[in-house]
Amino acid sequence: MIAQLDPQTPPAVIYPDSDGQPMADNTQQFRWITVIQGNLDWIFAQNDQVFVAGDLLWYPVEGDNKTRQAPDVMVVFGVAKGDRGSYMQWREGNIAPQVVFEILSPGNRLAEMLKKQTFYDRHGVEEYYIYDPDRHELSGFLRGAAPTPWLTPIESMENWVSPRLGIRFEFTETGLNLFQPNGQPFLTYAELGEQLVNERSRAEAAIQRAEQERQRAEQERQRADRLAEQLRALGIDPDRPADG
Repeated sequence: MIAQLDPQTPPAVIYPDSDGQPMADNTQQFRWITVIQGNLDWIFAQNDQVFVAGDLLWYPVEGDNKTRQAPDVMVVFGVAKGDRGSYMQWREGNIAPQVVFEILSPGNRLAEMLKKQTFYDRHGVEEYYIYDPDRHELSGFLRGAAPTPWLTPIESMENWVSPRLGIRFEFTETGLNLFQPNGQPFLTYAELGEQLVNERSRAEAAIQRAEQERQRAEQERQRADRLAEQLRALGIDPDRPADG
């Protein structure tokens, strides 16, 4: 008698949420990552179908936990906001991140960056930006249309406006500035906090001025009422038109 062997169920594929690498190698790199991610989150805060993330592992192929990348910042149009341990593309309508940013540190190697560029090109990224804050160097790549549907270097990044994000890149003597679609500059959390404090102070000052004006108007009304009473006491009707 031949025993029937039960078909073995293949083991479930595990997609780790961490690649064991630090988010940033230094404070400058970390600051740029948080500034870009935070400001993009702010820009698209009212659109629940734009997902912005920083240092999140992206798995583009189901069943393959080796093919993965963790962009410093990525933006995905067409998927809902929300917390994720990783971005598994097949669970997100098979929508690849359209825009990614990489902020370089002194530890980045050319081979590593070429590998990342190949990954982003192969898996459908439309815009890819690389910034080196130490050298104040910015490179951009834009996916072309047929017959060249791959990431192509952008010739000049000066005052470049991202087709997807609407943000503008501007160079100064001190480095790179980014601007929101409404023209407002990207701010650090500290600058944003200071701006909010200043706006609150201005609002409180405006309320105080309005209250002072209300009180002044009320005092004028009371003086007018007292004068009218004094005239009536003298037999003069304050409401009677003066003789022409």
